[in-house]
Amino acid sequence: MTIPSDTITMFGAEWCRDCRRTKAQLDSLGVTYTYVDLEAEPAAADVAKEISGRTNIPVVVYPDASHHVEPTNADVEAKLRELALI
Repeated sequence: MTIPSDTITMFGAEWCRDCRRTKAQLDSLGVTYTYVDLEAEPAAADVAKEISGRTNIPVVVYPDASHHVEPTNADVEAKLRELALI
């Protein structure tokens, strides 16, 4: 699996409350992102773990190759502002 470097990629699952919250935040901010559903693509969980070093989700990967694991809304918003995406 190749992660695009020009957009945000979020690894998550519908059963994960933090994933639903982060996804809703990105949607409400109108940010373009790629959502990787770990229920539909179980092998992608290995990719998320390789990125974060953990099994926690969501994993949000930014265009500058940095990432957050289980970020708060404030974490996501601050990073999006830093990258001038909002």
